[in-house]
Amino acid sequence: MFFYHNTQSRRKFLAKLGITGLSLPFLLSQCDSENEKNKSQDQANKNKREGKLAIALVGLGNYATTQLAPALLRTEHCYLAGIVTGTPSKAEEWKKKYLIPEKNIYNYGNFDSIKDNPDIDIVYVVLPNNMHPEYTIRAAQAGKHVICEKPMAISVEECDKMIAACKKAGKLLSVGYRLHFDPYNLEMIRLAKEKVYGDLVNLRSAFSITTEKGIWRLDKKMAGGGPMMDVGIYCLQAVCYMTGMEPIAVTAQTFPISDRSKFIDVEETVNFQMEMPNGIIGECRASYSEEDCFLRADSERGWFELRPSFYYVDNAGITSDNKTIKYSGFSQQAKQMDAFALSIKNKTPGIVPGEMGRRDLKIIEAVYEAMQTGKRVTIAKG
Repeated sequence: MFFYHNTQSRRKFLAKLGITGLSLPFLLSQCDSENEKNKSQDQANKNKREGKLAIALVGLGNYATTQLAPALLRTEHCYLAGIVTGTPSKAEEWKKKYLIPEKNIYNYGNFDSIKDNPDIDIVYVVLPNNMHPEYTIRAAQAGKHVICEKPMAISVEECDKMIAACKKAGKLLSVGYRLHFDPYNLEMIRLAKEKVYGDLVNLRSAFSITTEKGIWRLDKKMAGGGPMMDVGIYCLQAVCYMTGMEPIAVTAQTFPISDRSKFIDVEETVNFQMEMPNGIIGECRASYSEEDCFLRADSERGWFELRPSFYYVDNAGITSDNKTIKYSGFSQQAKQMDAFALSIKNKTPGIVPGEMGRRDLKIIEAVYEAMQTGKRVTIAKG
C-alpha cells in the first residue's frame, strides 16, 4: 500500500506513471484490454507454430454459435481466428470468449479487406442461402479458401459462378456436408459398399422438423425453397452416398398447405423418389410440420438403419441381426473442418467439393419441377 504525505507527492507519483488525471478503474480497464490482446496474439502464434490453418466464420447465427465455434476448440488442423458479423455486441462477446484479435474482426461493410490479412486462411460462409454465392465469391477474390454451408446456393447457375471464382483464384471450395465425416453414416456406407447383407434393394429416408412462423427459412427469396432445400438435402445426399451413384430421374409429390399464414411461398412437405442407375428407388420425405429422422437400407439378406440418422449427436443404428451402431466422443463439424484443412495443406481434393454442391442443386431443381408438374423428370449428366 502507498501512503502520500502531501498532495504534491501524489502528483509527482502519478506523473511518473504518466496517468495524471486518470482514474484507477480506467487504468485497470486498459490493463485488462492489453492482457486480452496479448493472450489473443499468444494463442494465434501458438496455433500457427503448430501448423494449424486459421478460419474466419462469416455469420454468427445459431449454427456457428452452437456447433462450429465449439467444434473449432476440438480441431487438430485448424482453429477459429476471425469472425464477420454485423452485430457489434456479438463481436465483443466472441472476441473475449475465443481470444480473437481485433484485427481479425470484420463486418459486412469491410469484409473485402480480409484480403490484406495473411492470418486468415479459410473463410466459412454461414449465412442465409441466398447470400452464399456473394460471400463465397468475395472470399475467393480475397484469396481465401472457402467452406460454404449447405445448400451451396439456390440455383445451379449460382453454383457455377462460385466454382469458377474459386478456380480462378486457385482456392479450394468445400460444402458443409458434415455427415460425410459422421461415423454413423460412414458405417451405413460401409455396410452397403461391402454388401454385408447383400445387394441393396431399397432405400428410404426422411428428415422432418417443425418450424416457427417468420423465420428466414420460410422466405423463398432467402432460402430458395422450403424443407427440400433445408432438410430434404440430407435425404438426397444419403441416397447418393449409400449407392455411390447419381439419380437418372426423379418424381415428387407435395400436399395441401396446413397453414397459409406460415407457408406463404414455400412447400410444407414433399415426398420425392430418386431413380438410380442400378434400378434402386430412393424414397424420401421432408417436412416442416412433423418430426422424423431416419435412413433405412433394405438388402437381399437383411436390413440396417439409423434412427435418428442426421442429427449432430445422439444418432443410433441397428441391423436386422440385432447389431447396434453406436459411437461417442466425436464432433462431425470438427472432423469436417480438419479434413478440409488437411486437403489444403496436402494439396489434395476435398471429398465434399463445390461440384458436389452443384450436383445436389441440379437434383433439387429437378425435384421442384417434378413437384410442380407431377411428371417424371430426367436428370442430364454434367
